[in-house]
Amino acid sequence: MTTRWTAVRVLRDRTAGRCLTAVVVSGFGTSALWLASGVWVKDLTDSDGLAALCMPAMWAPTLAGPLLGTLADRHRRRPLLVALSLFMAVLLLTLCAVDGPGELWLLYAVLLVYGAAGTVHDAAESALVAGAVDRSLLGDFNGLRMTASEGMKLLAPLAGAGLYTAYGGPGVAVLDAASFLAAALVYLSLRVREERPAPAREGGRSATAEGVRHLWGDAGLRPLVLAGGVTMLCAGVSGALTYAVVEDLGHSPAYAGVLYAVQGAGSVTVGLLSGPALRRLGARRFAAYGISLLAVAVALRAVPYDPAAWACSAAVGVGLPATLIAVLTGVQQRTPGPLLGRVTATAGTLVHTPNVIGLAAGAVLVELLGHRAQLVALGVVLGVTAAVLLGQRPASADRTAARSASDASPA
Repeated sequence: MTTRWTAVRVLRDRTAGRCLTAVVVSGFGTSALWLASGVWVKDLTDSDGLAALCMPAMWAPTLAGPLLGTLADRHRRRPLLVALSLFMAVLLLTLCAVDGPGELWLLYAVLLVYGAAGTVHDAAESALVAGAVDRSLLGDFNGLRMTASEGMKLLAPLAGAGLYTAYGGPGVAVLDAASFLAAALVYLSLRVREERPAPAREGGRSATAEGVRHLWGDAGLRPLVLAGGVTMLCAGVSGALTYAVVEDLGHSPAYAGVLYAVQGAGSVTVGLLSGPALRRLGARRFAAYGISLLAVAVALRAVPYDPAAWACSAAVGVGLPATLIAVLTGVQQRTPGPLLGRVTATAGTLVHTPNVIGLAAGAVLVELLGHRAQLVALGVVLGVTAAVLLGQRPASADRTAARSASDASPA
């Protein structure tokens, strides 16, 4: 009943509900393009390597997260979100010109800009929500946001694949452009009061470093973000072992889709439960319990038994998003509003970059070592990470959160 009630409170909140709507519509187009871009390149070039470059092209700009996040602190967030959405809608339409290998550079260029704009967009949205939504509902909002995002990942790739089959890559690009246009209209409809950001007193490097210093100097955020980074590193290695796990179960590679669907269902579930859990446990303990569950699930993936594989996939779907939700909510609650864009983007870089490193490392290690031993070792590392995070003293956490909350809203 409590979970249902708080979810309804978030949806009834004008700003939170419309931000969630924007996440759904733009996320649908993004997920569709994520699948179609690689297929598109494969069809144009017949090269697996070039097709595989699409995801790194979209991801690479997150390495510049601390710098890109500064842009979200230099402008009012709602107009910035509108401008970014309209810009991406126009940019995506240029992909209609891609009809052969000679225009492949345009596709990669758009994907790079897409990733950079997405980093700024996420930082600005996080700051806008933190300033406009009741602080006690931030965990609920982030959980529902996760639920919406995971729901789109389950549905949009199928829609994108069907649209690609019927109309090719340009059809998917038009769909994504339309989703950004719809998101811009949603952001335009928001009614929030934002003060104009104070003129920058420092240059780009100093302003960026200010966000890094805040994140590293906060005794509550630093261990939370570091634990998130280690968790995503292990999750990346574990993800690279998925097809080895499927083979050990005696199924074809397509069976991985079943496991991913079960994992997605777990992610949707934890998104609905995260708000009440965060209020009861706090971000640090919520993350630690999520990592503990993930540790058990990853280790037990070494058991070649179908019911165990389904249960582990569901547990991974719960434990991993719980960590990400806890990190984002902790950043929003403990960061002053004028710094929130930079700190959010910096935390995103520190948490998500290890995931890509883990995927690359896992792709190499799976050829050298048995996947069962790796999964057990990853479970041990995750267990130690959870224990260390639980062992952190929450001293001054409440004082820091209270101090930041008064500054958390530029609205």
